[in-house]
Amino acid sequence: MSHKEDNEEKRRCHRTDLYASIPRTCLPIVYHPDYNITFMGLEKLHPFDAGKWGKVIRFLKEEQFINDGNLVEAREAAEEDLLIVHTKRYLNRLKWSLVVATITEIPPLLFLPNFLVQRKVLRPLRTQTGGTIMAGKLAVERGWAINVGGFHHCSSDRGGGFCAYADITLAIKFLFERVEGISRVTIIDLDAHQGNGHERDFLDDRRVFIMDMYNRYIYPGDEYAKRAIKRKVELDWGTEDSEYLQKVELHMEGTLNEVLPDIIVYNAGTDILDGDPLGGLSISPQGIIKRDELVFRAAKRRGIPVLMMTSGGYQKKTARIIADSILNLHRQGLIEGNAAEGEGSTPLTTHMTPTSGSAGSTSTAV
Repeated sequence: MSHKEDNEEKRRCHRTDLYASIPRTCLPIVYHPDYNITFMGLEKLHPFDAGKWGKVIRFLKEEQFINDGNLVEAREAAEEDLLIVHTKRYLNRLKWSLVVATITEIPPLLFLPNFLVQRKVLRPLRTQTGGTIMAGKLAVERGWAINVGGFHHCSSDRGGGFCAYADITLAIKFLFERVEGISRVTIIDLDAHQGNGHERDFLDDRRVFIMDMYNRYIYPGDEYAKRAIKRKVELDWGTEDSEYLQKVELHMEGTLNEVLPDIIVYNAGTDILDGDPLGGLSISPQGIIKRDELVFRAAKRRGIPVLMMTSGGYQKKTARIIADSILNLHRQGLIEGNAAEGEGSTPLTTHMTPTSGSAGSTSTAV
């Protein structure tokens, strides 16, 4: 074994808390209160609703769909977890407040000591990243999982668009390395922005098929990353429900007919909503709900597990729409509403690779 292969093997076998066993009494919905960024009002300087994720959970609790006892609590991704994808040099750069201020586009952060930036900004982002990794394993075990958070602009060596960690890349790498039977992944990215982070990371990886449907005129416009997209759907300003949903169904079906993956990683950004200050599209709340239903229905028909992240969305009402979409998926019989409903179903047969100590035109975007 070469020195390089030996180092890769050591990284692959690192101990992680993110693949710990989750009780069957829990729904595969992953969240932690630490997702929400609040610090001296600085979060209000960014158009993103930094408390959106907590509002989604509150709405789902009010509808009695979830409770604190059956929600999966996300764990923060440790440095060893992040090093599966990120370079040490990149992680060290995050120790500079100026770098984090640039990535998050919150300029006053550059004046804060980095220990505060780590605690109040980067820890929430690392916890969301851990949530996506955890949801990947849960999706394979249960047939579906939702991380109420997520990103898609960060790659292994550079962040941007409020994304400091490459959670999609990490979740997929964890699956490839730790779950037997996962050898092909399809990313369906329906956020209004191009998902250039995971595209850069999987540019030369034939195991990953990327469908990306986005507003062609907005951030990031990453031409280099576009080379990774196998099915590219570029939308015009103001695209509305009828055209949008027709294209989603047409290209998603084409994608899944071309390559049958072992899992779908679905980026369900709500910045496509009409009136979103950054997305530039004109999709109604009902259109977003129908979009998510189309993805889950296509996956269920083919027996493919789905990992969903909620990602971008820059209006206060997007939290309610996300919650309503999840409730609709339950009403349509596409996800279970409580652990008891899933007890009679047959879980997907997988084998977890044993690990040492393992417990089982503004630029801002997300």
